[in-house]
This record gives sequence, structure tokens and C-alpha cells, in this order.
Amino acid sequence: MNKLAIFAMSAVLSAAIFAQEASLPDSDVNLDTPEEKTVANDTQNRQFADWPAFFAIYEYPETPDLVGLRITIPYSTKQESVTGIDLGFWGRSQYFEGIQLNLIRNDVKDRGAGIQVGLYNSITQADALAIQVGLWNEAGYISGIQAGLVNVASDVSGIQAGVINRCEEMYGFQVGLVNIIRSAQFQFMPILNVGF
Repeated sequence: MNKLAIFAMSAVLSAAIFAQEASLPDSDVNLDTPEEKTVANDTQNRQFADWPAFFAIYEYPETPDLVGLRITIPYSTKQESVTGIDLGFWGRSQYFEGIQLNLIRNDVKDRGAGIQVGLYNSITQADALAIQVGLWNEAGYISGIQAGLVNVASDVSGIQAGVINRCEEMYGFQVGLVNIIRSAQFQFMPILNVGF
């Protein structure tokens, strides 16, 4: 049984490392203007993954979309969109859906949904339910829960629980030692602050 598990992991790892990327095939379409030729050349030079990635380690494979497990040891930034589990030290992507369990940092530059657990968690926009658990959590907009030592966001629909909680707009409540809602009637309240 152990040999079978080792063989399966080896096969998945080797497939991820040695996967090749393919360019778009050349087309026989006649292009009349220089602008059309430039667009066609840019499109042909873009790299696309020729298979769905299920496993990535470090920066391999360098694919726009990754579905499955990404091991971020020591870090990973090459995959633009990640769906699944992000596990390791430092993970960064443009879009994310799933669970990020990175010891040092979880960073989503645009939209995300799911759970972030680490020392420092950041997400620009979490329209769907999101949960951030760590020492420092920050978000542009989050619909869900921030739980940590320091929680910072622009707009929150949900709960902030920590020692210091700060946001501009809140539809929900804050629980902590220092609670600041800039748009509320009472901007600062200890223990509990509520925004509607």
C-alpha cells in the first residue's frame, strides 16, 4: 500500500514538472492591417497550459490556471488563477477559490473566496464567503469573517474579531479591544461595535 502511494505521488510530481506548454497554432487567415497582425502575433506568442494542472510545486508549471494542489515551498507566484488547496510558506495569485494554508503569507491580488490561514492574509475583493485567520488580516472588501490580532478592511459584511479591528464601512459587528468603524455614528467602541 505504501509503495502504491509513493508511486502515485511520484507520477503526479513528474507530470507537473515535465508538462510542456503549447502556443496557439498558426492560422492561415490573411490579415490586412498592421494592428490585426500585431494582435495575431501577440495571441500566437501567449502560452497556454496544454493540460489541466492538478499539482504544482514552487513555480512549476507556469500556467495561467491551476486546479488542484499547489505546494508553495518556498513560495509560488506564477499561477494566475488557483482553485483548490494552496499549501506551504508564501502563496500569491490574482484569483483564488479554495483553502490557502501558507505559514508566512496568503495574498490574492484581485478576487477570491474561501479560507486563508497564515501569519499575514490579504485579499482585494471577497464577494463570496471568505474567512481570514491570522495575526494580520486585510481586505479591500470582504463578505465573511476576519479573526486575528489585527483586522483591517475597507468594506466588511460580516464579523471582525481581534485585538484591533478597523474598517471604513461595516454591515455587521466587531468584537475586540479596539473597534473602529469610520462610517458609524460611534466610530470607536471598545469590546463591541456595530455597523448597519
